[in-house]
Amino acid sequence: MIRKTIAASAVALAALTAGCSVGSTTAAPASSAPSASSAAMPKSEPVSLDIPSIDAHSSLVPLGLNPDNSVQVPPVSTPLQAGWYENGPTPGEVGPAVVLGHVDGNKHKGIFYRLKEMKPGDDVDIARRDGSTAHFEVTKVDQVPKDVFPSDAVYGDTSDPQLRLITCGGAFDRAEHSYVDNIIVYAHLVNGSH
Repeated sequence: MIRKTIAASAVALAALTAGCSVGSTTAAPASSAPSASSAAMPKSEPVSLDIPSIDAHSSLVPLGLNPDNSVQVPPVSTPLQAGWYENGPTPGEVGPAVVLGHVDGNKHKGIFYRLKEMKPGDDVDIARRDGSTAHFEVTKVDQVPKDVFPSDAVYGDTSDPQLRLITCGGAFDRAEHSYVDNIIVYAHLVNGSH
């Protein structure tokens, strides 16, 4: 089940680039039908991310909450660094683990610059501190306006281990210094290995 700290303590995720918010974590739980994924893995911090289809490879840093209850993001000065929301499930545990990355920053492409190119069936591997790897398969890729961010679908309880990859997307609103959309990749665990 999704950790209560997500719903209880987080109001909104912070910008992945200037002014780019990615929705509230105060969603009501959403039920999710069981998938054909493998059994859940025990809790273990994720240490790195590998997405071959978009040539994205990064270590993972833990992201907590800022004083305003928004999720911290890696510095925009290091746009190729991805991070995981440490108040949620770790990748491989039951529930939706959340990984955040920049689309761009500091006038360079970010780790999730090509996230919008992902397709169902693509692989996402997350190496964990216990020496295991959580192997996920993409089930859906969405581009949604920030003002209708699907909090229930992203943060709601699931009966199996799932993963969400989130970045900014769509047009860049120069007046607001913000992207107008979010790109959200949904994936489910297919197996975990040592």
